[in-house]
Amino acid sequence: EVQLVESGGGLVQAGGSLRLSCEASGYTFTDFYIGWFRQAPGKEREGVSVISDFNHNTYYLDSVKGRFTISTDAVKARFAVSSDNAKTTVYLQMKNLRPEDAATYYCARASVAGTVVKDTWTDEDEYDYWGKGTEVTVSS
Repeated sequence: EVQLVESGGGLVQAGGSLRLSCEASGYTFTDFYIGWFRQAPGKEREGVSVISDFNHNTYYLDSVKGRFTISTDAVKARFAVSSDNAKTTVYLQMKNLRPEDAATYYCARASVAGTVVKDTWTDEDEYDYWGKGTEVTVSS
């Protein structure tokens, strides 16, 4: 069973940092890219970042470039090739947080195995499994 579990959210002052984690399990991790999305109250969900292929391909929302970094636990990812039951974690390091970054953050798994595409990674229809989210609050 595919599972995605986010953690690491919380309250932080503007300018502060948080690291979100997405623990993924139940499938061969390296076959599917993982995206981070966020949704603020009253706003549509938007793609924040995505990663695939052992950190070789990453993309970011323009407003978070230079402040957010996505990465994976590469050691676990290699073991995941041989075992669908292995877990790996995708991290979203967030620095210099702004009040407009406040939202519930979700990680999601691509619905089709393969390399992430720059033009479509923000499309929610590209993902089939979602976590329940972790809330980030940024005080000004």
